[in-house]
Amino acid sequence: MRKLAFVLSLLAGPAFASGLQIEVEGEANGTITIDLREDLAPAHVEQITALAAEGAYDGVVFHRVIKGFMAQTGDVQFGKLEGGDMSRAGMGGSDRPNLKAEFSQERFLRGVVGMARSQDFDSANSQFFIMFEPGEFLNRQYTIVGEVTEGMDVVDQIKLGNGPNGSVVGRPDVMKKVTVIE
Repeated sequence: MRKLAFVLSLLAGPAFASGLQIEVEGEANGTITIDLREDLAPAHVEQITALAAEGAYDGVVFHRVIKGFMAQTGDVQFGKLEGGDMSRAGMGGSDRPNLKAEFSQERFLRGVVGMARSQDFDSANSQFFIMFEPGEFLNRQYTIVGEVTEGMDVVDQIKLGNGPNGSVVGRPDVMKKVTVIE
């Protein structure tokens, strides 16, 4: 019976605990829906879901956006459009502890959402990125937390960075509202 349940769970596909709906405003306008992969990264999903539920991501900018690679956001410490320090956007996190890496065999393909970190594998906190294109060199180096299921057209329109290391110059696009969905 256990074996049958296991086989059925595999046939059902990846498990999605919950998701996020991100209302984007700026050069890109619209909603991005992300299914979160608790089966791959339970601690990371728990942390970003809690931050979203608290409203910590509301008003946070996409501070690093590299054409053909990814759009990064989630700096709840310095990345707020109103009251943040845009010169430091991308250097902060949340008041929650950093997370131990939860690397998986999943691949970084278009629309995959991964957790940003420093050189330390166990340093992910609140920042995440959405892939524009596959980035196989990230496989088993960064924690995958989900994938975009709706709104990749919105992701594709996010204002590109042209500053150092993809930093957005001028007014960046912002996650106006981030809502946890079931």
